[in-house]
Amino acid sequence: MSREGKREVVERLRHRYLQAGRVEKSKILDEFVALSGIHRKSAIRALRQGYERGRERRGRKRVYTGSVVAALVEVWRVCGCICGKRLQPFLPEVVPILEQHGELQLDDESRQLLLQMSAATIDRKLQRFRQQQGRGLSTTKPGTLLKQSIPLRTFAEWDDVQPGFLEMDLVAHCGETTVGQYLNTLTATDIATGWTECFLLRHRSQLAVAAAMDDLRRRLPFPLLGIDCDNDSVFINGTLKRYCEENQITFTRSRPWKKNDQAWVEQKNGAVVRGTVGYRRYVSPEAACLLEAIHADLHAYVNFFQPVHKLIEKRRDGAKIYKRYDIAQTPHQRAMAQPSVSTFCKAQLRHEYRQLNPAQLRRQIDDNLRRLRHLPE
Repeated sequence: MSREGKREVVERLRHRYLQAGRVEKSKILDEFVALSGIHRKSAIRALRQGYERGRERRGRKRVYTGSVVAALVEVWRVCGCICGKRLQPFLPEVVPILEQHGELQLDDESRQLLLQMSAATIDRKLQRFRQQQGRGLSTTKPGTLLKQSIPLRTFAEWDDVQPGFLEMDLVAHCGETTVGQYLNTLTATDIATGWTECFLLRHRSQLAVAAAMDDLRRRLPFPLLGIDCDNDSVFINGTLKRYCEENQITFTRSRPWKKNDQAWVEQKNGAVVRGTVGYRRYVSPEAACLLEAIHADLHAYVNFFQPVHKLIEKRRDGAKIYKRYDIAQTPHQRAMAQPSVSTFCKAQLRHEYRQLNPAQLRRQIDDNLRRLRHLPE
């Protein structure tokens, strides 16, 4: 039976149903359910309240619909599909930037509703748009040369550190096998601010890492004071040790097989490198050029438009561990709040930030990713 037919039957039976006694109501319901095929409870609601009202959604009225949800999805995609707890504090800053560059058009009411959304509501509205990715392979080859002369640093020794102390690690673009040659990404993450830089290594070698260190020092908005790496032979060698000694850079390493000692950069390996590039194998010069372009855009996109949490308290109550995080901020915001960062560096950051369009950066990254995925493995 069509919707119009059901409506006509309800209008004819409703008066009889409301005036009838209990036995007769049951007979009318039986007749209506057999004729329309709807559930008995739905039939009762329709005959009591009218068909249109019987179809209405019960409970609290929806507040965030239509253009508000569409705008939220657009901002969420521009910001790299981050979670609600990271996105919600950043909305008052990123929404005006997108409006300024003509990437987002909102009326006053929709803008107010968008900015007042809670983190839980954001996650609930975006739940059906999310997707998960796989896992990669480890390619760390333990280095023994000079290992004993490089001091250890554990995850518990980063308290109250100033900007300029970074963790470094390699991400292998090897696909499902580590056999043969393939491209690698060197990831470096500042502990105090979360500032992250990625550099493509066309060859996995000591000299390539040393060359990337020069690029890293040029890109950082503050002086490089120290690096901490794992026990891979591309790091634990005389070339990098001499480089750090000549440039007065503190050089430390993590404990073998203790990934938590490098929790900061390991998190960025997954969220920034794997979350953007994925897990395919890349070996060709064309892939190298595209990855270099993606990394150049990630410099601005991640550090200026990707808010991150920092753990500020961790306590144990019996078998349960409670963690408390600060309000999500971008690495740029954290660097601007650091008193140890010079006024000149802050002025440079402010100038660079004003010229950036996050939606354009996201489009450039997505375009290069599309071209990268169409390359043969």
